[in-house]
Amino acid sequence: MLDGRAIKTAGGKAQHVPTRALAEAMAEEWASQGDEIDPRTFQLRDLADYAIDVASGDARDSLIDEIAAYAGTDTLCYRADPDEPLHKRQLDIWEPLLLDAERRHDVHFKRVSGIVHRPQPDETLARLQAAVAAQDAFALAALRMLTSLSASLVIALATLERDADGDNLWRAANLEEDWQAEHWGRDAEAEEARRARSDAFQLAMRFAALARAG
Repeated sequence: MLDGRAIKTAGGKAQHVPTRALAEAMAEEWASQGDEIDPRTFQLRDLADYAIDVASGDARDSLIDEIAAYAGTDTLCYRADPDEPLHKRQLDIWEPLLLDAERRHDVHFKRVSGIVHRPQPDETLARLQAAVAAQDAFALAALRMLTSLSASLVIALATLERDADGDNLWRAANLEEDWQAEHWGRDAEAEEARRARSDAFQLAMRFAALARAG
């Protein structure tokens, strides 16, 4: 309650969330406010509003399509040429994630050397579309942010697993960027942008975990 009234979403709907853990975390966002309200600090509330107002409504199907589309161009499938040093690191870090996704979802991904697009098998795309469609509105809200930040449906879906290692998954998403920085140096502005993206990635993971707690 806020001033004796139930809080509503940005779209005017009742702000009901699926778990007490998420509700309490959102209440803490309100409790941590000072004399002036800072809208930027309502990050969990913003994701919950998106889940309720968008992912639960008429836009659900188009949202599923938007998220599932990353399967067709998943960054983990596009590797350097086998004779390039970067290829070995991609093999070491990306291949286990891809193999796990293939096992978990009973699919097969084509690995591609270079950046020229190659379509993935229709059955793979259909199965992953179904995996996305099986998620509830709160997981979809998190997945939308996670796929955008990682350019990978494989990484995004992996974050929803209970044993997910967010730090390792974020490093996998930034493998090529880190490789370039190691060879050409790091730019302060780019590093600040990366920290902001990392915070957003961890926030989306936390939101998804709170929404399924217990």
